[in-house]
Amino acid sequence: MVVLTKPSLGQVSLTRPQKPNHHHPPGIPVINLSEPGAEALVVRACEELGFFKVTDHGIPMELIAKLEEEAVKFFALPQTEKERVGPASPFGYGSKNIGCNGDTGWVEYLLMEITSKPMSHASLAFLTEPSASSFRSALNEYMSAVRKLACVVLESMAEGLKIEPRNIFSKLVMDEESDSVLRLNHYPPCPMPEASEGVVTGFGEHTDPQIISVLRSNDTAGLQISLRDGSWVSVLPDRAAFFINVGDSLQVLTNGRFRSVRHRVLANGLKSRVSMIYFGGPPSGERLAPLSLLMREGEESHYREFTWCEYKRCAYKTMLADNRLGQFEK
Repeated sequence: MVVLTKPSLGQVSLTRPQKPNHHHPPGIPVINLSEPGAEALVVRACEELGFFKVTDHGIPMELIAKLEEEAVKFFALPQTEKERVGPASPFGYGSKNIGCNGDTGWVEYLLMEITSKPMSHASLAFLTEPSASSFRSALNEYMSAVRKLACVVLESMAEGLKIEPRNIFSKLVMDEESDSVLRLNHYPPCPMPEASEGVVTGFGEHTDPQIISVLRSNDTAGLQISLRDGSWVSVLPDRAAFFINVGDSLQVLTNGRFRSVRHRVLANGLKSRVSMIYFGGPPSGERLAPLSLLMREGEESHYREFTWCEYKRCAYKTMLADNRLGQFEK
């Protein structure tokens, strides 16, 4: 796999080591989706951490491996060929620069807009070329499967919360106008700075704006999540499982009962890391506010109502680490 074209370490940010957490860090919840009682475990994980791993998810490993193989082939192309796809604005190919507000990372990526309609890749013209047919096929199969998985998890949340209808969350990502995204990230092996006071950031700390994120990676470590006390815990990779993030929008819908998880990726000195993330978002005009079904008697809404389009515009104007929800709180 090809590394980025000799990017200098001055172009990416350093993360200073955090104060160690002397308490035994909690394990990442692992939930078998087919076992009885999974719904209650999903709710507890969303409340306590905003992050968990799912197994027995029903997506064949062959399908997962197929898209990963296509991603590896794409990122191994000469830099000039990859740049034909971009620049990411926001969709397309990007390298080192994340967004348009100065965030940088030791990463290159492909960002694609996904809808429930037949897949539209208007910003990725290369996918219409005959040579990209296997990539296009892998994307379609993977997206169909991972969207269904997102809905299974979201419906488990509704069941665990004992609210009706069962699809109260999942209908938002299955809507024909749902604003969903697939991101393929490649973190090349990183020549670590000698005697550095920090480590190189692959992708800076942030929360995901959407409702739910479904992610997986190859066998290379790097992902970390933040606990409530501000300490960071490394997530061991598991290429056969999927990890679920609660997004900002779901935090709003549950009036803060579910918490959007803050996470980051640190660069690896020796191995490439490839990750694939599906971000399930609501339709652009969807109005987001805490669901009355989840409000306890006398409980007040922590957020003012806003549309997903409004929130997304706000997110694009911020830095990764900013608290985007802050300006929507009451």
